[in-house]
Amino acid sequence: MINFNKEKMVILLSVIVFLVALLLRAYNLTVLPVFADEAIYIRWAQVMQAEPTLRFLPLSDGKQPLFMWVMILLFKLISDPLSAGRFLSVLTGLGTMSGIIVLTYLLFRSTKASMYASLIYAVMPFAVFFDRMALVDSQLSMFGVWIFIFTLLSVRFVRLDMAMLAGFSLGGALLTKSPAMFFSLLIPVTIIFIKISENKWKQTIQLIKVLGGWVVIWGIGYAMFNILRLGPNFHLLGARNRDYVYPFSHLWENFRDPFVFHFDRAIEWLTTMGAYLLLPLAAVGVVGNYKKYFKEILFLLIIGFAPILIQAEFAKVFTARYVYFTLPYFVILASSAFIVFSGNLQKYLFIVLVVFIGLSTHYDLKLLFNPEKAPLPRSERSGYLEEWTAGTGIKEVADYLRMEYIREPEKKIVVGTEGYFGTLPDGLQIYLNDIREITIVGVGLSISEIPDSLKESKLAGNRTFLVANSSRLNFDKEFSEYGLKIISSYKKADRPFGLREYVVHGPYDTFYFFELE
Repeated sequence: MINFNKEKMVILLSVIVFLVALLLRAYNLTVLPVFADEAIYIRWAQVMQAEPTLRFLPLSDGKQPLFMWVMILLFKLISDPLSAGRFLSVLTGLGTMSGIIVLTYLLFRSTKASMYASLIYAVMPFAVFFDRMALVDSQLSMFGVWIFIFTLLSVRFVRLDMAMLAGFSLGGALLTKSPAMFFSLLIPVTIIFIKISENKWKQTIQLIKVLGGWVVIWGIGYAMFNILRLGPNFHLLGARNRDYVYPFSHLWENFRDPFVFHFDRAIEWLTTMGAYLLLPLAAVGVVGNYKKYFKEILFLLIIGFAPILIQAEFAKVFTARYVYFTLPYFVILASSAFIVFSGNLQKYLFIVLVVFIGLSTHYDLKLLFNPEKAPLPRSERSGYLEEWTAGTGIKEVADYLRMEYIREPEKKIVVGTEGYFGTLPDGLQIYLNDIREITIVGVGLSISEIPDSLKESKLAGNRTFLVANSSRLNFDKEFSEYGLKIISSYKKADRPFGLREYVVHGPYDTFYFFELE
């Protein structure tokens, strides 16, 4: 009866944690404006849905298409494209949390540790933020956790079926994003969990079987990856990857730059978006468990830090998204702190957990209701709220254009946007995908005069509009002198005083919606 009650309590707590995680990820899902990469991914998915021959469209920019393939399915269930894309990350975030529970239990054989791990991940701002974005990183993180789960099982129990499942997970990761190569390279780390036998012959046979399992994993994973060769731009995967990383020779040519800066940023992201207590709890878990669970701690440290260290050295561009897929392993390390101590130390750790939940909840509520007030790291705040990559006002402009079309369906509408790819025009196109009578065209990045294409559209009798951020407008006279009437404008989040963008473009960016008169 006692065990039965304990099992019921575990099930009840698990359900509560899952509901909390779902609520934090799914509530008010579109409060943050569409981000540049979100607009691109969603637009690709819409085009791929409409034209089957373009199912490998993301390869044209060196990106893998699995995230967009799955998103197409959600378009059938959710009408709002941004909500559909972001809800996919909500689901993959829950998949990551499920994997964290399983991997924690496999490593420490502790239901208690699994519950703490799920709770930490459920409320952590780092996880909540990226599990609410229509970006591929949440899906990559999910596949990574399950790769290690199935690989670990295949090594411990020499199971072919587990190796096959690990292979399918690796294939999913490789079809999601290029950093999946880290999972592939780290698979051999699981060798530390192989069962040791005094019989050398049995040990040799077991080692051969484990190595054979790895071959199965890599074989299935890369067979799935090679599906991409069916697309016309497979070669661009490697070409675009090289645009983002330094050559291997950078290691001895200039080791410290940008390694020191990037690694410092990674620790900053894990600290500030980890509610300040994730890394201290992980450190306690390492110190407290390294004797009893030496292999498990070593395994988590390697798969957590190795991708960060390598990317810090070789990545040309480095943001919080690039370390997000390592987050589950720091969460598991943090949860292990609660299984090693007892007595007063356990009470102190529980107090720390309560403080962590409080800090995380405070942060999460800002993300859900007022993202501008959330203490996001500089790179994230700039990209998601302040600069041209933030799609503030795009949804409102799309709604206005839709109403104008409904009011005069016989009148053709042409909208010129800054840029050719990204937040604009893709951010506007995703909302007006179903209205062919509205034509959206990119007109350039630095706009100093009305583009000829828009002038011609106006002369042809079309209702003609222009949307652009103030940072992309180089007009030296009043807007009205160019024949532009401001329909609406949308202020973005304030820039910090003294930064380059503040000096060059002012205290904030403004998204303008004009009509040509």
